[in-house]
Amino acid sequence: MSGAATATRRPAPLLATVVTVFQVIVRASGLVQITLGLLFWSGNALGLIRVHMLVGLLLVLSLWALALIGARLGVSPALVALALAWGLLTPALGLTQDRLLVGSGHWSIQVAHLLVGLAAIAQAENLARRGKARLAERASA
Repeated sequence: MSGAATATRRPAPLLATVVTVFQVIVRASGLVQITLGLLFWSGNALGLIRVHMLVGLLLVLSLWALALIGARLGVSPALVALALAWGLLTPALGLTQDRLLVGSGHWSIQVAHLLVGLAAIAQAENLARRGKARLAERASA
């Protein structure tokens, strides 16, 4: 294998590792978010809301990183755009949810917040899977 060919193929394992790191961050932060959310719904650990917000930010930043890596690897531009936009929606809903439908209907906002967060996690997983598949295609070519 020539030096030029080696140089063009070397970044793939590193990029695959970077994708995996962001995927693990999303999974771990998602688990923390769901756990804290359940605690909040049950009226417990309300002093950890700021932690929930910070971990949510970490999740969104990881989603965006996976979207940008996916764009570089040729993942569908529609999926990349959706993830970038979803990364804006997720904290926007989280930061405003306490002012939406205040009263007996507020549970629906809490459910929407949960679903939006789960969708962010799913999108990150999808981008990671597609990015790794693109890297595998490149490695076998």
